[in-house]
Amino acid sequence: MASHVVGYPRMGPKRELKFALESFWEGKTSAADLEAVAKDLRASIWKQTADAGVTLIPSNTFSYYDQVLDTTALVGAVPPLYGWTGGDIGLDIYFSMARGNATKPAMEMTKWFDTNYHFIVPELGPETKFSYSSRKAVNEYKEAKELGIETVPVLVGPVTYLLLAKAQKGAPKGFDLLSLLDSILPIYKEAIGELKEAGAKWVQLDEPALVLDLEASKLEAFKKAYSFLGADLGGVKLLLETYFADIPVAAYKTIIDLEHVSAIGVDLVRGAKTLDLIKEFGVGGKIIFAGVVDGRNIWANDLAASLNIVEELQQALGKENVVVSTSCSLLHSAVDLKNETKLDAELKSWLAFAAQKLLEVVALASAAAGKKDEEFFAANASAQASRRSSPRVHNKAVQEASAALKTSDHRRATPVGTRLEEQQKHLNLPILPTTTIGSFPQTPELRRVRREVKSKKISQEEYEKAIKAEIDSVVKLQEELDIDVLVHGEPERNDMVEYFGEQLEGFCFSANGWVQSYGSRCVKPPIIFGDVSRPKAMTVFWSQYAQSVTKRPMKGMLTGPVTILNWSFVRNDQPRSETCYQIALAIKDEVEDLEAGGITVIQIDEAALREGLPLRKSEQADYQNWAVHGFRITTCGVKDTTQIHTHMCYSNFNDIIHSIIDMDADVITIENSRSDEKLLSVFRDGVQYGAGIGPGVYDIHSPRIPSTEEMAERARKMLAVLESKVLWINPDCGLKTRKYAEVVPALTNMVNAAKQLRAELAK
Repeated sequence: MASHVVGYPRMGPKRELKFALESFWEGKTSAADLEAVAKDLRASIWKQTADAGVTLIPSNTFSYYDQVLDTTALVGAVPPLYGWTGGDIGLDIYFSMARGNATKPAMEMTKWFDTNYHFIVPELGPETKFSYSSRKAVNEYKEAKELGIETVPVLVGPVTYLLLAKAQKGAPKGFDLLSLLDSILPIYKEAIGELKEAGAKWVQLDEPALVLDLEASKLEAFKKAYSFLGADLGGVKLLLETYFADIPVAAYKTIIDLEHVSAIGVDLVRGAKTLDLIKEFGVGGKIIFAGVVDGRNIWANDLAASLNIVEELQQALGKENVVVSTSCSLLHSAVDLKNETKLDAELKSWLAFAAQKLLEVVALASAAAGKKDEEFFAANASAQASRRSSPRVHNKAVQEASAALKTSDHRRATPVGTRLEEQQKHLNLPILPTTTIGSFPQTPELRRVRREVKSKKISQEEYEKAIKAEIDSVVKLQEELDIDVLVHGEPERNDMVEYFGEQLEGFCFSANGWVQSYGSRCVKPPIIFGDVSRPKAMTVFWSQYAQSVTKRPMKGMLTGPVTILNWSFVRNDQPRSETCYQIALAIKDEVEDLEAGGITVIQIDEAALREGLPLRKSEQADYQNWAVHGFRITTCGVKDTTQIHTHMCYSNFNDIIHSIIDMDADVITIENSRSDEKLLSVFRDGVQYGAGIGPGVYDIHSPRIPSTEEMAERARKMLAVLESKVLWINPDCGLKTRKYAEVVPALTNMVNAAKQLRAELAK
């Protein structure tokens, strides 16, 4: 029986691509050096997948930055800003689009559906001229073939690509991006034709937009696209791959009727209802690539349950019409459990990273073909039973405290407008107050200090001395820059989620469980395996120290329960809402300890609130209710004079603005600059927001340093729709990934922009 994976992590088991990219960007290595690392990684991935026994192996899932940006290169949709004049798109243009450069901003970046992966948003308009400008898919197919490995080239499908795009500046209002479909399809046809000539037997087109609630006109676009692409293929089979949710009934009926599509990939982990559609409506003579192995989590599959689904499909469709696959690309999973030396044997038995998921896919395919590996299945069953019964997982006191939360909505008693007046009496801030989001640059020296205290190469006393010195430096810098509300810079923190997870019960941590977030940026999500509680205070010591060295307000910095949840590998044996409430109780205790310790401004970041929003509208209200409730639990016990901030970044917030208001924070700082100030359109449309708000005035994910006037002009646009008494001036996000040589001039310009605007308002 055939086996397949949708995609595989591209960074490498030890983040080899990350380090190669950053070395290249810093000018330490050449393009040839970078390409050599990339080629070795691709070969290693293909060989590992083949050796595991997978029969349909993906290619062109590797990327130097992002697969959607690769598609922009494929179709030659480079915005005019970047000065591309045609021909193959080289690394200079490619990375300028992704990261910006000294003179040009980066393209917008946002979350890939409901994941923590970010993609570069295509910018298209009526003047866009598509051309076949990158032969990456063909080249990588040939590269694998030279190694003796037959692969399935993968492309982001044309309809999903257009639906994910945004209209270029200057495009007519209401410009329909799908009007470009007729122009882009010949480029895809040409690429598929070259793949056919190179010998490809299958081409996978990822169309995850099919799981969204699409109106009929958008479904018609799929009919047009695949009628055109599939005609006269002559032996190349098209796999239409979907993932992340159930396929809606109308979309399912549409795709089973696509004449030239040979197979459909379906997510049967997050989209279990799709199984009912298959039984009710059939598959239109197509092969089903059954995504039964979870590509978005790190828990070992319940193989017996997965095999039941596969056998059910076989009975309904015939054995020859079912292929065992992953639910989505393994890009969203950690790479290989064999690199984990810190996890104990019991915990490791409950887990499966990408490399282990390859083995699960093959084991299921073999079992479905009548060649069941009894020993492999028995070990899996034993691990499943161990996890269900382990006392490490269950804490009755935590469960009872969480259950009791549902009797209240945990709102602060005083309206936000009144609270802000009380807070201003204590804080005495100027109009348009300035602040930063939390982190300051993480230098190699800081990382060394944290590493050495963990390995006991330095004492706790030496560690605290080094961290205090860094806090002193960051505070002094902010005072010199004349920033109004300060942060301590978070020098003691490795990651905004991991730092808290390490101090909470119910969490464990991998040593090398890295997952790509965007570009070279990787995160190592905590693993929530059991009930969550806080044994002791987590941040109070450092926040109190930072406040002691300045008279200006110092923010206590916390990560909110929804973000901790959404940026972790979450246990799958209870509802996510239950785990969220448990985390909320722990953060509530920390908030109240900070307040008792003299911290009067507390920021609770909810950067990931939007990305947890279910893709289907019918499921969104329930998520928003419990997620917002979880945040309010953390803040419901503080005084009116304690100012609660929150922060959100790199998502489309416009469709959840009422939930953001319902969080009842005193101040929200929110990404705005890289997304062309889309957030402001909400307020232009009449949404009333009475709390403080700081839409970011510059993009910290680019090395580019905007001028004072550029930031001032951005803030003027904000003042056109927001009252000056509620507006804050701040960057888009934390400064952890930047260098001080970039941060100091950027913050200088930001503060000067605020002062310039204050002077204008005073006239």
